[in-house]
Amino acid sequence: MVITPEVPDSAKWYVVHTQSGHENRVAITLKTRVESMGLTNNIYEILIPTQEKIKINKGKKITIKEKLFPGYILVRMIVTDDAWLAVRTTQGVTGFVGTTDQPTPLPENEVKAITAFGEQAAPKFQSAYTISEAVRIIEGPFTDLLGTISAIDEAKGKVIVLVSIFGRETPVELDFLQVSKI
Repeated sequence: MVITPEVPDSAKWYVVHTQSGHENRVAITLKTRVESMGLTNNIYEILIPTQEKIKINKGKKITIKEKLFPGYILVRMIVTDDAWLAVRTTQGVTGFVGTTDQPTPLPENEVKAITAFGEQAAPKFQSAYTISEAVRIIEGPFTDLLGTISAIDEAKGKVIVLVSIFGRETPVELDFLQVSKI
């Protein structure tokens, strides 16, 4: 969330600790406070690092944005007494990462790595399954057979299920949508 497009070199990224699950609300509140207090020359950008993942919900694939660091946001700012106080007293903020007197800036290469990681092209599946969980195959040539998950590949959205065929455990690779929990 960009507040001011022109950012001087002296502005650094800082990690702000928030109440978990309130990152979006804190970012919106902080942006509003910065604009109303006239601190756009000190606080330039607020970032909530996220990554797109594919989640299976009721048999359908949906894309969600998952927070990389729940309970934390990144703020690009020049630390002054007013800017520090504005961020620190925003509802939902519990503090800066660093010492109690002075926040510690993030190195620029770490910020670039975080943003690059969040912008990876191929979203990953988010599995609702765990290894050794019992499942029923609901689609394909092994429909209605029961098995146990032996491996999960979230990148491909596949599971390997051990199915008992002719008295032997046989591994079968299936899509997340082809199995259901028992």
